[in-house]
Amino acid sequence: MNLNTHLAIDPQLVGRAVLPEEGKSVVTLETLPVMAADESGLVHGGFVFGAADYAAMTAVNHPNVVLGAAEVKFLKPVRVGETIVARAEVVSEQGKKRLVEVQAFRGEQTVFSGTFTCFVLDKHVLS
Repeated sequence: MNLNTHLAIDPQLVGRAVLPEEGKSVVTLETLPVMAADESGLVHGGFVFGAADYAAMTAVNHPNVVLGAAEVKFLKPVRVGETIVARAEVVSEQGKKRLVEVQAFRGEQTVFSGTFTCFVLDKHVLS
């Protein structure tokens, strides 16, 4: 399946997407030293959120998809050098609205979970 959205995004910031089937996405993010929030190597949560958001967007996989809302939980800390895998699945479609469930893992441990409310617009949000 081809990627149809967020084509200019930097994979170092949000990860690399694989679309195993329609309505699903898997994003792998290698955490880097520039993502550290402190000297201990704690990865800032915004990078984990970014990978999860990217997974949600690519699960919808429409050129004009945008994020409307997110209800999320950060469950475990992430350290620089760890790999995060975010798995997303579209669980509901109502008109232009899509609900996407996302979980992010470090190995077998769940580090993040959330529900993303996405919207598929008729034209680009900046048009």
